[in-house]
Amino acid sequence: MTMFKKILVPTDGSDTSKKAVATALEFALERKSQVRLIHAVDELAYVSGYEYSGEMVDYARQYGSKILAEGLECMKSMGVEGDTKLIDFAGARLGDTVADEALSWGADLIVLGTHGRRGIGRFLLGSGAEQVTRLAPVPVLMIRNPEATES
Repeated sequence: MTMFKKILVPTDGSDTSKKAVATALEFALERKSQVRLIHAVDELAYVSGYEYSGEMVDYARQYGSKILAEGLECMKSMGVEGDTKLIDFAGARLGDTVADEALSWGADLIVLGTHGRRGIGRFLLGSGAEQVTRLAPVPVLMIRNPEATES
C-alpha cells in the first residue's frame, strides 16, 4: 500500500522550486502516486496605490501557466499521473491557499522548495515554506536547493 497517493507541489519557477518538483516526480514515480502542480497568483500584489495593473496580473498568469506547462511536460515524459492548477487568490496567505488546495484535492503530502533564509533575510522577506508548513493539513516535505544562495 502506498502511503502517499496524492502529492501536491506548489511551484514558483525558481531553481529551488524546480528541484522540489523533480523530487516530487521521482517520489511519485517510485510509489505510483498522482501529482498536482499548483501555481498561485495574488492579484492584490499588483495593486499600487489606487491603481490596478491588469496587465501585470495577465503577465503573472501567463508566467504561471508556462511554469505549469513545463512541469506537466516533465510529468508526462516520466510517466507520472497528474495535473496542474493555476490558482488566483486575492490577498489570502499563500499557506492558506496551499492548505485549502490540499484539502479540496485530498492530498496526502505537500512537497515544496525552501530557500533556507535565516536571520534578517527571513524577517524581511518572510518564509512562504514556513507558512505552508504551519498551516498544512498533511505532512510537508521541504526540499532545499544546496546551490541556492543564503540570504
